[in-house]
This record gives sequence, C-alpha cells and structure tokens, in this order.
Amino acid sequence: TLYLGDNQLVGKIDEFPNASSSLIEVLYIGNNYLTGPIPKSMLQLPRLERLHIEGNSFSFMKLDMSVQLNNLRDLTLSNINLVTESDNESLTFPLLESLSLRSCNLTEFPEFIKAQDKLVELDLSNNHIYGVLPSSDANFSVPKLRELYLEFCNISSFPEILRSPENLTELDLSNNKISGAIPNWAWKKSLHYLNLANNHLSSLDQLLPNQSSTSSQSSLPRPICNLSQLSHFTASHNNLSGPIPNCLCNMSQLIDFDVSNNNLSGPIPNCLYKMSRLSGFNASYNNLSGPIPNCLGNMSALSRLDLHGNNFNGILPKFSKATQLWLLNVGENRLEGELPRSLAECTQLEVLDVGNNMMHDTFPFWLEKLTELKVLILRENRFYGQIKHKFVFPTLDVLDIASNQFSGELSIDFVQATQLRSLKIGGNKLEGKLPRSLANCTALEVLDLGNNMVHDTFPFWLEKLPSLKVLILRANRFYGTITKFDTGRGFPKLRILDTASNNFSGDLSIAFLQSLKAMMQITNDDKAKLVYIGEQYYQDSVTIVNKGIEMLYQK
Repeated sequence: TLYLGDNQLVGKIDEFPNASSSLIEVLYIGNNYLTGPIPKSMLQLPRLERLHIEGNSFSFMKLDMSVQLNNLRDLTLSNINLVTESDNESLTFPLLESLSLRSCNLTEFPEFIKAQDKLVELDLSNNHIYGVLPSSDANFSVPKLRELYLEFCNISSFPEILRSPENLTELDLSNNKISGAIPNWAWKKSLHYLNLANNHLSSLDQLLPNQSSTSSQSSLPRPICNLSQLSHFTASHNNLSGPIPNCLCNMSQLIDFDVSNNNLSGPIPNCLYKMSRLSGFNASYNNLSGPIPNCLGNMSALSRLDLHGNNFNGILPKFSKATQLWLLNVGENRLEGELPRSLAECTQLEVLDVGNNMMHDTFPFWLEKLTELKVLILRENRFYGQIKHKFVFPTLDVLDIASNQFSGELSIDFVQATQLRSLKIGGNKLEGKLPRSLANCTALEVLDLGNNMVHDTFPFWLEKLPSLKVLILRANRFYGTITKFDTGRGFPKLRILDTASNNFSGDLSIAFLQSLKAMMQITNDDKAKLVYIGEQYYQDSVTIVNKGIEMLYQK
C-alpha cells in the first residue's frame, strides 16, 4: 500500500521497477502537482486493486490493450486527458467495481466500459459525451450498478444504461439537456438519491397505473411516490408544472426535497407532517399559492424552508416545534399579519427573510435571543415604529429593513458593530444625523440609507471603513460641500457612491473623485464584478439612480 495523495508533489513519475512494485495493492497519488505521461508500468502492476491518480497535471493517459490490471477493483482517473481506443471493447478489468472518469475530456461513451459487468459505481461527470449510449447498445447490461453520476455531460435523453440495474441507489443526471418524460424503467424503487436539476424536463411521466387523468394532473411525477427509500430528490431549474402531488407525504424516508425554479402551482399539501425526517424543503420561484400549511411549523427535523418567489397568502404559521430551523425564506409572496413570536423559539435560526410581503408589525427586537441570527430581511413590507433598543443582536451581519414605515431618529445601537457587513435602511422615515458609531463597523461593505430624512454633512469619517464598497445617500437632507479632506484614506474599496437628490452645494472636488481609487480599477480581476456579500444564502442588491433612472445592481 502506497499513499502519497493530497500533498504538493511535483515532477514526472519514473517507470516502476518490477521487483519492488510487484506487490503493490493500493496506489494513491491523487491531488498533487505531478506532470508528464502516466508510466506504462503503473498500468501493469499485477496485484494492484486500487489506483487513484486524479487531480494532477498529467499530459494524457492512454487506455488500450497494453493495460493489464486483472485484480483492479477501484480506478479513479478524474481530471486527466484520457485517450481511449474506439475498438477497445475487449479491454476488461474482470473485478472492477468502481470507476471514476470525471473531467477526463471524453467526447463519447468509452467502449471498454461495456465489458465491465461487475461495476457498482460509475462516474462520468463533467465530460462532453453527447448521448451516453447509441441505440444499438440498448442491451448493454450493468446489473450490479448502484451509483451512476452523469452530471454536466451534455446528454439529451435518459441513458439506456439505466435499464438493467435493479439496485440503483444514487442517480445524478443534473445539468444536462434532457427533455421529455422520464421513462418508467428509470424509476428504480431502490433509489435513495435522485438529482435531475438543471434540465429541460416539462413532464416527468404519466400518472400511476389505474389513476385517471384529471384537471389536477401534475407533471411532478407520481411514480416518485413509489420510491419508498428515496431520501434526497432534486428537480430544480426545469419546466415542471401542475401541483405538488399529495402522495409525496407517504415518502417517509425523504430528507431533502428541492423543486425550486419551476412552474408548479396550487397549494402545498397539508399532509407534509407525515414526513418526519424532512430536513430541507425548497419550492422557491414557482407559482404556488394558498396559505403556508401550519404543519410546517410543527416539523421537528426541518432545518431549511425556502418558499420565496411564490403567491402564498395569509399569515405565517407558528414555528414553536421547528427547533432545528436555521433558514426560513418566505420573501416575495403576499403574506400579511405579524411575525409569529414563536420564531424566538427557533434557537438555531441564522437566516430570516420575509421581505417583499405585506406584513404589518413593529421591529422584532424580541429576536435578540437568537444567538445565531446572521441575516434579517424585512424589506418592502409595512413594518413601522421607531428602532431603538437597549440590547444587542450579537451575530447579525446583514440587516435589510428598506422600504417600510420606520420612523424616528436613526440608530444602530442594537447591532454588534464589528459584525455588520450590510446595512440597508433606505425608503423609510428615519431622521437626524448619521450615528457616528457606524465608524466602528469595520466589516461594513454596503450602507444604503437612501430615501429618508437624514440631515447631516457628507460622512467623510466613513473613510476609515476598510471594506466599504457601496454607499447610498440618495434623497435625504445632506448638505454642505463635498471636499476632499487630507486624511490619506479616500474610501479605499468604494465602488458605488450615490449622493443624488440632496442639498449638497459648492464645487465638486476633483481631488475627492481622484481619491476613489477602487472605481478606477479595470483589471481583469475587477472588471464587471460586484464583489460584496458573497454568502450563498444571501444575494445582495442595491438600487442607484443614473441619469434619473433607477437601476438595480445585484450579486
């Protein structure tokens, strides 16, 4: 056994001496910086059972009849420029169980795979295969196959290779060009993991046998409800339409369900409480409607609930039993009423987004007890009242309360200054001066307080913020001149500055404009990039005015 992987080894590999290498059973040299061709002697080690050489910079590898690895069970050649012979179907690895050719620049299905009838795991992802198997190979059989990964392969139909295995547990066909319906033979009852995301699927098969078509027919597959072992299902970014079928509730093993970015309509089934293991439910960006079922607030295993971008109405349910919830996103709906106070019991909550609804409430200072809360989005609702509080949100780094009806003196004393990265309070009725405590927000990247009644001079004292990239002062009551102070700082990272519709006067300082160095950077690394707030769970945006026209910039 020789493990040399995950190091920083460089250079070429010499041929293996026969005497010292004849007993090697496991060779792992993956994830280094090795170069040159693969030595032929490596592919002729008589007792080799496992070979991992992925993640290097080898020039190429040729698989032909000179390869003699009769005891090989596990072969990983990912990220290698692989050359295969068109007539090498007779090349066999009689004991091969696991084969990974991920990112090997393949343009067709390797012929030699057809002879590997003991394969349990096959990964051909990130290649350009264009139609995995020709129709003449429909009888090709891999009866023992349990895991098949074909994401990013440019295939346009379901591969015939799925016909033979009866114990398939994991199938990933995401990020392809598959259209039409999923054939019956592709629905394997043994599946635990099924990923069909980012395809062109509009219909995922007919209804179950003996079930008549009705107006409520869904293109979300009812055959999926027969997959009693399924724990993870993803069909996001397709063209699915119709309702979510009620039979989904009978899938007791389901842990993660993602049908976001489709055209699904109708309500969420009220029977989801039966899915006691459900941890993630993502149905964002569909046309779903009706109230959000109360049962979702009683699911103790639920950790991620994303329903934003639909047409849900009514009030938010109570979440008194969803103690594992860390993400709740119900933005861009038609929800009304107050925030449920039971959210204070969701002690794991990190992200709460109720933006772009019609909720009517005061600022939720009662969320202060949530010690993990990082993102709070209340924008474009009907929240009202003053924002003053004697306690501090200890972990908040994104606060967006823009476009509400908050009033009174502007204060940020309730946030931990050193944590805050994005503060968006524009479109309210806040007044007074900018709080000087903003100068302590050393991690601040975005400050948007446009369309308020703030009365102050230009905040040159914000120059000390090393990460500030966006500063929106538009439509307030700022006054005085904008003259460069000789501080030597000059807003080092500022990319966007909007001071429109204020009461500034005097000459515009050329020295000040020249001090904004970050706006002048047009290197390849900086060009056309918005590099602020890069977390996956929060996409920041700002609206600025250009020649009288409001423009939305979003990351």
